[in-house]
Amino acid sequence: MSLPPGFLDELRGRLSLGQVVGRKVMWDSRKSNQGKGDLWAPCPFHQEKTASFHVDDRKGYYYCFGCHAKGDAISFVRETENVSFIEAVEILAREAGLPMPERDPRAQEKADKRTELADVMEDAVRFYQLQLRTGAAKDARDYLAGRGITEKVIERWEIGFAPDNRQAVYSHLTSKGVSPADIIECGLAAKPDDGGAPFDRFRGRIMFPIRDARNRAIAFGGRAMDPNARAKYLNSPETMLFDKGRTLFNQGPARAASGKGKTLIVAEGYMDVIALVEAGFEASVAPLGTAITENQLQLLWRMHPEPTIALDGDTAGLRAAMRLIELTLPMLEAGKSLRFALMPDGKDPDDILRGKGASALQAILEASIPMVDLLWRRETEGKVFDSPERRAGLEKAFNQRLSLIQDPSIRHHYQAALKDRMWHHFRPARSGRAWKGGAQKSIAAPMAETKLSPLVSEGGTSDHVREAVVFAVLLATPTVIPEFEIALEALVCTDHQHAQIRNALLRHLEAPDVKNAVLSDLGEEALAKLFSQSYVRINPSFRRPGDEEMARMCVAEELEKLQAQRGYEREMADAMQDLSTSADEGLTWRLREAAKSLQQAGKGDGEDRAAYERGENGVQMKKEEKEAFDDLVRRLNSED
Repeated sequence: MSLPPGFLDELRGRLSLGQVVGRKVMWDSRKSNQGKGDLWAPCPFHQEKTASFHVDDRKGYYYCFGCHAKGDAISFVRETENVSFIEAVEILAREAGLPMPERDPRAQEKADKRTELADVMEDAVRFYQLQLRTGAAKDARDYLAGRGITEKVIERWEIGFAPDNRQAVYSHLTSKGVSPADIIECGLAAKPDDGGAPFDRFRGRIMFPIRDARNRAIAFGGRAMDPNARAKYLNSPETMLFDKGRTLFNQGPARAASGKGKTLIVAEGYMDVIALVEAGFEASVAPLGTAITENQLQLLWRMHPEPTIALDGDTAGLRAAMRLIELTLPMLEAGKSLRFALMPDGKDPDDILRGKGASALQAILEASIPMVDLLWRRETEGKVFDSPERRAGLEKAFNQRLSLIQDPSIRHHYQAALKDRMWHHFRPARSGRAWKGGAQKSIAAPMAETKLSPLVSEGGTSDHVREAVVFAVLLATPTVIPEFEIALEALVCTDHQHAQIRNALLRHLEAPDVKNAVLSDLGEEALAKLFSQSYVRINPSFRRPGDEEMARMCVAEELEKLQAQRGYEREMADAMQDLSTSADEGLTWRLREAAKSLQQAGKGDGEDRAAYERGENGVQMKKEEKEAFDDLVRRLNSED
């Protein structure tokens, strides 16, 4: 609804932001000056121990110096109560004793009609519930029992049964004085084209009421008991109450649970949602018989910035995920995305819960992958890229997909992430061939000096050890983790164990005790292996936990070296391929820039050039690789 000019100003003028916020926080008496309206508290939007959340009660604005949340009373209620703008205004208006503006007569008339139809739907809910207890519904009760649906669950979800009768609900409602027109307008009955008597839309089906965010019954979903029915599941048609593309099953309760920090799970159907909620996953919803729409996606993002899509582990489930990716790419914004939890082949969440329990499903949800991983899988799974033409085709396919992303920053990060995956997928083996002087030459094993370096002495590559240092230092001083959240998300790890540690860090970065949260998540063995590496143990930042400045510098430097090393190797690999056909000024420039970045990053901790070339503490470069690189640059310069 539209609000008249000045209404919001009047509302804000009547409210004390300090009182509104004070319901959710405990003010810091040492920092706050209540007389001046200068109030401080730990932020209600992220976990912290210090009071970095500031309220200026006189100006009516708040700001968090930690997570940068900001706004006024309306935005605070929206975020903490997880409600819409108008709902927040209504809550505050009641609190301020300010009547909401009157709606225009036509709008009021429509509202009254919706209320009338909602009452009819509630009558239908009760009728179907009673029918489930009759002898005609025995097969339906047996089916529900077989799916683990108890009497308590049936009551809680108001599950019912539509008799296999042409006018069961129609006759019941008309006998109570409901007009045939209203029954038809609710979608409970339909009028045949030949002008005959209306007939029930739902017959011989288990009935699931669909409620809106305000808990009003607006539609039904019916599961057929006849295996030969034309549609296994049938939803109400669109009505004045029900817009299928703007509604989610279990929308209201899931919104409330999500607002309390629960992960929002998007399942396929009613039974999955019921099973999830009953197992403790309260923030679970489902679209209503169709693929997720643009409006539903926006609705999901208003409930949670990163919903998890629980996919049935079959071909149809993956196809649905790919369609969703196509829909989502143009709508991506900073902080809004999707994750995908892939069920075992042929299983859905209900199957997992009944077969292995909530802990098994929790593990699948925690192993959910970002959208970029599913995009990579879509274009590469089952395909062979053994020629330049096929690889170019893959790159073209990615570029076509990424062109859909409207936000330049997000598009850039996707391009970087996919380029990194391509490089790792197609990178030449360490024992492969390098170009030198126009002829191929085998790259030898690392030099003796390099073998002594702690970067590789434990059997790992410099990349692997640098990742270990990054993770270990962040666990030692977890307060700096949020500063590196974006870098961690973009980091492509050298092995599965490191990827698990990275994912756990991102999952628990706002936990009160990050280290114990990660330990509980991954187990003692994973962290013991990480901390036991000599290069980790001797690192000063790891040995001085809590020193934020030292940790910040160490992690930033190691990440920079990782980026420089991988950039150099990518350019070298590309150059070997490009040089086999032609060379140009662009290639010369790329190689020079890669070398410059590599050397600059390698000298980040003050080592001399000899140490840099040996690979001690800096970015590792083999002697033969450096010779090949120098020869390439000399050759290209001679062709300028």
